[in-house]
Amino acid sequence: MPAPLLTSRPALRRRRSLALAAAVATAAALGAAVPAAAAPAPEGAPPQLELKDGTLDWGFRESFRKYIAAAGRITVADGAKQAAAGGAFTFTGGTGTYDTATHATGNAFKGSVRFEAHGGVLDIKLSDLKVATTGAKGAITADITTKDRAGKDQVEDDVALADLDLSKVRPGSGAGGAMVFKDIPAALTKAGAAAFNGQYKEGDPLDPATLTVTPATAPDRPKPSEKPKPSDPPKPSGKPEPSGDTRPSDAPKPSGRRVSPSTPAPAPAGQAKVSDGRLTWGLKESFRRYINRGGGIKAADGAKKNGDLFDFSLGRADLDAKARTLDAAFKGSVNFGYPAHQLDMTFSDLKVKATGGKGTLVLDVTTPKGKKDDIAFATLDLSRADYTAKDGVVRLAAVPAAFTAEGAAAFANDTTGSMYKAGEAIDPLDLAFTVRDGVALPQGSGTGTGGVPVSDTAPSGTVGSSVGGAAALAATGSATPAGALLAAAGAVAAAGAAMLFAVRRRRA
Repeated sequence: MPAPLLTSRPALRRRRSLALAAAVATAAALGAAVPAAAAPAPEGAPPQLELKDGTLDWGFRESFRKYIAAAGRITVADGAKQAAAGGAFTFTGGTGTYDTATHATGNAFKGSVRFEAHGGVLDIKLSDLKVATTGAKGAITADITTKDRAGKDQVEDDVALADLDLSKVRPGSGAGGAMVFKDIPAALTKAGAAAFNGQYKEGDPLDPATLTVTPATAPDRPKPSEKPKPSDPPKPSGKPEPSGDTRPSDAPKPSGRRVSPSTPAPAPAGQAKVSDGRLTWGLKESFRRYINRGGGIKAADGAKKNGDLFDFSLGRADLDAKARTLDAAFKGSVNFGYPAHQLDMTFSDLKVKATGGKGTLVLDVTTPKGKKDDIAFATLDLSRADYTAKDGVVRLAAVPAAFTAEGAAAFANDTTGSMYKAGEAIDPLDLAFTVRDGVALPQGSGTGTGGVPVSDTAPSGTVGSSVGGAAALAATGSATPAGALLAAAGAVAAAGAAMLFAVRRRRA
């Protein structure tokens, strides 16, 4: 689509090439204009393109909105807006990234919508909406907050509500260079149908969604190298005078001392001597919240609690800033226990191995069924990591991490398997190393209260599992799960009648 425009109008290309490159990349990511295979990333584009000022216009399901408006009330907050006459919702402040290598994009939006009816019997809030696309497919996820019988909030994180089909959607233009993907068909997912307890079926149509994204910066174009002018080379100043020593003036002179074979060779350029280090990590925020509702978390063997996260002390480390390589091992273990749900997992012997922009988190997992050593637990994205030492400290902060297939399988039980999948995000890692004697590690390297950004986008349905346990764990531990409330709401909306909800306890 954009290629003929770029080649047939040279003047326009000079004026708008950067903006169009970013637009083409975003269109390819969303699979709207051309297939991903036919739309390679523009030459010179960065690995990831930042997206800003995004909006998501989506009403969830019109019949549900009408029912709630008649039986209760709808409240929008935290940056969300609702159109007049009970229309769709607009979620604002969208930020995200587009991966030029995989043509995948993800956006997170501000705003929440709360549905209340029947004197508080129905009380459901949708928040933290995210849209992820790969090629011509996409999904909308949201956090679902309900009330238990004691009136306390129960949160089910990142529930996959809708599948998006972008195969026939073509991008339009918006203000400020934005790209608008209007009326994307949406359908209920399997997880969404389960949340409605069968009142709606998987594949049932939902309200169409409109996505607006804006590239934050256009990708840089490589500048052509300048050829030296003929006058650039220096003119010879004359014939050099011969001297008794014909060696170049900068050549080292013999010292007269032989180097012993046992003399240690100098360290390779970039190789740093690491004197101390620390790994700060929280595994997964939603998993910690689940454990804290009915169990406990213990750090030992050199690991310490750091707010909501954990600090693991350094065992050893080989760090080469120039080559961007790291091989480090850390001391400490963290145990997650939930006796009522037969869950007992200990993570220990953490190692980080990285080369260039990619890395792997390796660790041991111990359960009542035994110990699995050196599991490749998570992939690490160090494409933006800065290995440069500052004041004697190398800090690799907020390194994005995602489950490997082996890491996700560590949470599988004997009945329902694992609720996690390969590629789902977990908490980022924060790594700090001192490379100069007498330098202390910085304080607040991931306090759990803002020191390390926490990215928690993984669970699509059930959160928490028992390794070898007899039952799958409830998503929130709530006596009144979101699925039961949504199911009752769906039944009443479908029937068009006003009735109280029969809240049923979800069985394991």
